[in-house]
Amino acid sequence: MNSVILRVGTRYLAGILLVFSFYMMLRGHNEPGGGFIGGLTGATGFVLYAIACGTQDARAALRVLPQTIAMWGLGIALLAGLFAALFGDALFTGQWLFIGATESDKGLPLSTVLVFDIGVYLVVFGSILTLVFAMEEEV
Repeated sequence: MNSVILRVGTRYLAGILLVFSFYMMLRGHNEPGGGFIGGLTGATGFVLYAIACGTQDARAALRVLPQTIAMWGLGIALLAGLFAALFGDALFTGQWLFIGATESDKGLPLSTVLVFDIGVYLVVFGSILTLVFAMEEEV
């Protein structure tokens, strides 16, 4: 059994890693980062939690099967790529929507690139956790 300090510290560290992973995902399409590195960082938080508290507790904290998360991510990434076809563009061409745009202000830019990054984040997050949980449960 691991120490109480390790278990409590890991709970806080896992939360910090999840918040940081969202930050990495959101800044990724303009600067280094993105869905892949964000998903790896988020999965690291749950991997640490599984090491400190056990795989069953990590699965309970996750509340959803990691395979389901990966499948949803794959669907979201595919939809982001197919969205361009509605406008007659090539697959995976970025489409932009500016919410609240006026003549003097561009507004809040939303894009299919961000939706694709969210899908990649979920695929990587779910895939890594599926592999790590399976390996840790075999031991």
